[in-house]
Amino acid sequence: MRTISLFVASVGMLLMTQSCSNSKAPAASNGQMPRGEAQAEITAAADALIAYTDTVEGVTLQSVMIAQHGKVVYEKWVNGGYADTAHVMHSVSKSFCATAVGMLVDDGKLKVTDKVIDFFPDKLPAEMSDNLKAMTIRDLLTMNCGHETEPKGDANCDWVEAFLAHPVTKQPGTWYCYNSIGTYMLSAIVQKVSGQKVVDFLTPRLFEPLHIDKPRWDESPQGINCGGWGLYIKTEDMLKFGQLFLQQGQWEGKQLLSREWVAEASACQVPSVPAGTRPDEVEAKGLNTDNCAWLLGYGYQMWRCPDNAYRADGARGQYIIVMPDQDAVIAVTADSPDLQAELSSIYKYLFPALKK
Repeated sequence: MRTISLFVASVGMLLMTQSCSNSKAPAASNGQMPRGEAQAEITAAADALIAYTDTVEGVTLQSVMIAQHGKVVYEKWVNGGYADTAHVMHSVSKSFCATAVGMLVDDGKLKVTDKVIDFFPDKLPAEMSDNLKAMTIRDLLTMNCGHETEPKGDANCDWVEAFLAHPVTKQPGTWYCYNSIGTYMLSAIVQKVSGQKVVDFLTPRLFEPLHIDKPRWDESPQGINCGGWGLYIKTEDMLKFGQLFLQQGQWEGKQLLSREWVAEASACQVPSVPAGTRPDEVEAKGLNTDNCAWLLGYGYQMWRCPDNAYRADGARGQYIIVMPDQDAVIAVTADSPDLQAELSSIYKYLFPALKK
């Protein structure tokens, strides 16, 4: 499970299924992305993806949107998904939180080499290991904090204190361990440095320029956005975020995020493994890049994909897939327990169509 069960609300399921045809849709002037002419190959592939996944146990797609060359060329909502309803992002939230960090780095207010303990002098354990002292913001971004197990937070503790008290048994930067509370620490650092919660910090810098209306983000008992989960936005909002990265941080002529940060965040920074798996368990579990989408490498809160693509990735099958070589973005919401089956289906049906 990629999120802490407490403080994560479930999205209300609507009874009505909506399907939107993208054919000959005009460019919109109301904050939506412009619509383009549908290509028969893309429409057929996306329709086939939805039809196929309806037959696959453990996969329930709720929306699919595709943009290519800056225009939406496919959009459809099914199985209780709805165009105007915000959907829980689960760990897709992590990529948004990391973007806030990137903006502070761009502003010169943070460095990825800054030590984590320096931001929380009042919350440190009585005894600190050398590994904890060495942990940096980059280690948080790459989930290489040095933990062998993921720290936990609940309603009865201060989450920052719980993170800092968790044993750091490996040298930071050398050991991958999926770490949602590590992303919460990024959120806490953003709030500490900017004086604003991540959602408020990003509102004038990201959400308003992209016309993402009133995003909601769950908080810890300490009033800090969860960072690693708990963001609620719409499918088209996801597509816009992916398009921003595809455009190397530029939106409507303004550089919202530096090209350098986009390149670093989306590159393979460290080897990676799936949540709940130790690096030394991969061979014993029979995992490889053919049967496990989480072995292709990790950037700054983003995963690498085949064909030089990369993605923001959330539990139950929320994905923003950026395909620079195809000048395309895919956004998907779902309620799928089988994440591998969903991703494999997307790769099978959509990737070939977008290469044409």
